[in-house]
Parts: sequence; structure tokens; C-alpha cells
Amino acid sequence: MMGRLTGILVVCLLWLSTPVLAQTPVDNARIWPATDHTRLVLETGDAVEHSLFALESPDRLVIDIEKADLKTNLSALDLSETPIKSIRTGRRQGGELRVVLDMKKEVEPRSFLLKPNQKYGHRLVVDLMSQDSERKEEQQAVLEDQSESKRRDVIVVVDPGHGGEDPGAIGASGVHEKKVTLSLSKKLVDRINAKEGYQAYLTRKDDYFLGLRKRVEIARDYNADLFISVHADAFHSPQPRGASVYALSTDGASSENARWLAKSENRSDLIGGVGGVSLSDKNDMLAGVLLDLSMTASIQHSIGVGGNILDTLDRVGELHKSSVEQAGFAVLKSPDIPSILVEAGFISNPTDEMKLTREDHQDRLARAIVNGVSDHFQSSPPPGSLIAHRQRNGGGDGGRHYEIRRGDTLSAIARRTQTSVTRIKEINDLNTESLKIGQVISIPSS
Repeated sequence: MMGRLTGILVVCLLWLSTPVLAQTPVDNARIWPATDHTRLVLETGDAVEHSLFALESPDRLVIDIEKADLKTNLSALDLSETPIKSIRTGRRQGGELRVVLDMKKEVEPRSFLLKPNQKYGHRLVVDLMSQDSERKEEQQAVLEDQSESKRRDVIVVVDPGHGGEDPGAIGASGVHEKKVTLSLSKKLVDRINAKEGYQAYLTRKDDYFLGLRKRVEIARDYNADLFISVHADAFHSPQPRGASVYALSTDGASSENARWLAKSENRSDLIGGVGGVSLSDKNDMLAGVLLDLSMTASIQHSIGVGGNILDTLDRVGELHKSSVEQAGFAVLKSPDIPSILVEAGFISNPTDEMKLTREDHQDRLARAIVNGVSDHFQSSPPPGSLIAHRQRNGGGDGGRHYEIRRGDTLSAIARRTQTSVTRIKEINDLNTESLKIGQVISIPSS
């Protein structure tokens, strides 16, 4: 009897000394419906191992998460604008947490892990990719108009920075950059669409995430004449403030050309838009030269439109930089579309943060940016556009006027407006390059 009790006691001690495997909690969930995908995000207490696979008849997606414990209610998620019919959960014999998505239609799933950032912890992300039929119809209509019409609209694609799981910078009072950029971008699009001869589109219309390459791809699918990415700057101290404009740097251009040539499918893309030059029948050296020329021209046009926008933003408030800055932003790396990134202010500065959330300040910013865009295209109208047609047929003066400000030089003005110092001096009867603050000069069409 004593031996039997001793055996039981040993077993109990061994059981107590065996470490219990900790389960990683899945303690929150979010769903982000977008136009071409739906994102399901599961917040986890730590990085997790998982697998994802699809089942048919009926369509289901299965997510198995190792050593995880569900601590949130997935049935509370709003699935109304998603391809998900319902979500079920259970535990497999091996202890894995199983999440089953009953689907309304077939999708292309993909999953990955995200590390903690300033707002969220570890996350397991499942993207359900589907085709955005509405956007495809818009893009097809734009391309048909550009190929058939001699008086087409100038196409501007506006990109609200960040979105969804990516909040962007967060101000001292908790304002998210992604909300400011979306609100300001919508105002920009409305103002551009109110101008005859222009049509604007958003890369994202709501609070969801888009990859940087996807944003550029959307602009190229619209065959855009200009791509504007809208952001709010941030710094580790609250002192910096004011707006700034960026274009792509030449270093970024060089690396992007290499990436394009390295991807065979890009060789058949058009450089220069509809009626442009195809790379499919060119050898590597010639294709590289054509890409380099296209990217150089794109950067110069970007600097030009950026300078015009800075001119008009200067009348709204303080500028952080009075000239166009250049950097290797991935979102600016389209070789055939002039692309700029507008930092509307510093969300890390309390004064700028407050102003960026105000409707009246956003309206002034939008008006200034659109005026800068209009000034640029009045002096450099895209071929085949209504603006170009009117200028050829006497519908406009073929140029514009500019008031000289502190720091201006003829060479800088010529570079921004895509013309030459000689041409500016010629139409203004200038004998020297000396300028006076407040002097008004005529800027010729380039």
C-alpha cells in the first residue's frame, strides 16, 4: 500500500514539475474592406506560426495558428462589405487554434506577419484579393478617351498616404496621418474635377492599406499625367513645421530603372503613355537609355509642378522648405509619370497638427495645390488635351504671370516652369538676369 502511494506521489510531482506550454493570446481582430481586397487582422501576444489553405464546395479558407488561444469575439466583426459570409473557430486535436472563413465567393488569399509598431502589437494579416471591377471600368474609359479624343482631360491621380493598419505618423493629441491625408485628398479630387479639362481619381477611397507599388500601378493604369501623394510630415521634436514638396532623386531613378529592366513583363509596357515607345523589341542597352531618358524627363516635370505648388502653398502658410526637395520615395518611382509627394505640414508640431484637422485649412491647402497644378499645365499642357487644344486655337494666352519673391532667380524659375532663361528674357524684354521682389514677369508655355 505504501509503495502504491509513493508511486502516485511521484507521478503527481512529475506532473507539477512539467512546464505548461504557454498559449499566445489572439486578443483583438479588425477587418478592412478595400476596393480590390479585404484585410483581416488578428492581433497576437507574440509572433505565431500559422498555415493557410482553401477548401471547396462550399468555398472556405482555413487558418491554423499554433499554440494560440482566442481571447476575442470574431463574430462581432462587420462582414457586410466583405467576401466573408461567416467566421467559425475551434481547436484541433493537436491544440492548434483553427479559424474558418466561410466565403461568399472565391478569392486569392495570402497571409503574413507584422511586427509591433507605435500603435499595434504583433499581427497576423490575411489578405483576400479580388478584382476591383469598378476601377477597371474607370481606367478602361480613360484609356479609350485618350486614344480616340484630341481634346482629352488631364488625368491626375491623388494618393492619400498610409491607411488601414498603417496609421502613418501620430500627432501629440492622437491625430492619425492616414485620416488627414484621406480627407485632404478627397478635397483635392473634388476641386480638380470641378475644373474643365481635368479628371482626378483616388488610389484609395476609404481607410484601408495599399502597398506602395500598388499605388504607382493604379496611377499607371489610369495613364495619369500627374501623380500626387499626400502626406503629413513628422519629426522626433515638435519644432519643425510647414509644408514641403518632394520629387524623386536621381539615385532613386537609377535603382528604379534597374528594377524595371530586371522584370521581363515591364519590357512590353509603354514609356510615355498612349502612343509611347515599347521596350519589348529593344535590346538591354537601348531599353536602358530609353528608360533613363523617360525617368529624367519625368523628374524634371515633377520638379516643375512641385515648384508651382510651392509657389501657391506659400500664400497659405509657412513653408518648411522653399524649394522642391528630392528623395528616393518608392511611391514616386514611375518612369513615365511626373510624381510628387506633398507634405501638408508637420503632424508632430502641435500648431500644424491642429490646423491639419480643420476643414477651412484643408480647403485652403487643396485650393493652393490645385492652383499650382493648374499653373503647371497651363504652361506645359499634355499633348492631345483640351488645354493644349485651346492654347493652339487662341483659347488662352499660352502662358501665365509670376510675381518675383525673395530668393528667386531666372534659372530656378525656368527650371520649375520647363522653359529657358533665354525665352523668359525674350518675352519680357529683359536685358539682364537681375530681378526685383514684387516684379511680375510672363512665363511662356514650354
